[in-house]
Amino acid sequence: MRIAQNLTNPALILATDLDGTFLGGSDAERRALYDWIEGNRASVGLIFVTGRDLPFISELCAGGVPWPDYVIGDVGTTIARVDPQSRAITPDAALEAPIRQAWHDRGEWVREMLADAPGLRLQPTPFRHRVSYDYDPAAFDPDSIAPIRAEGLDCLISDNRFLDVLPPGVSKGPSLTRLITDIEANADRVLVAGDTLNDYSMFETGFAGVAVGNSEPALREKVAAKSHVHKAKAHGAAGIWEAILAHQFISGAET
Repeated sequence: MRIAQNLTNPALILATDLDGTFLGGSDAERRALYDWIEGNRASVGLIFVTGRDLPFISELCAGGVPWPDYVIGDVGTTIARVDPQSRAITPDAALEAPIRQAWHDRGEWVREMLADAPGLRLQPTPFRHRVSYDYDPAAFDPDSIAPIRAEGLDCLISDNRFLDVLPPGVSKGPSLTRLITDIEANADRVLVAGDTLNDYSMFETGFAGVAVGNSEPALREKVAAKSHVHKAKAHGAAGIWEAILAHQFISGAET
């Protein structure tokens, strides 16, 4: 399989969330989208923009999901390139430099501050530039994150299940914009896809977008007035395909 590292003039660059989006829908719907991507890799680029970490993505793709050209992982705090031969996924130190500077190695401080916070359970993955929690809205006390916000860090709640503490101003959308600018890709050919509030910053970039049919209600409400965001009826992968056609990246005759 060829991975096109030069994406300056593609027919489409799909920048997609994973859980609920690229990995959503039925087996047949996912297979149809994945097969179409693999059959058109000379003109279709693929960027994963996800809360997942790099080891998860390596394992996922080894199991049959298309390998991306680039990865924006860890809710935008990782920006990585995929080697087309070895399939190694390696963080880009230059692109991540502003993220490291904004985070300022405050992970341990965050964990100490929120160690006893009600309604938050620390996720065990050793993230580099974020701290993430499983979130119980019924038990959560908003005052517990006041010191985190006072420190200037961002707290993002998504799908009413997760809380991420992030460097200020860092999320999926800004990191994707930095990557698209760095690789000198045609922004008019980018389609962003998501389903939860941690995807919302992608829809603020101005790139064409799709909120898939199974998106959380809070996300659908926030994108309701955005004409560049297609509000899909179909779920997951089928919703992405619906948007590829709706935004006229390809015609039905090209399927």
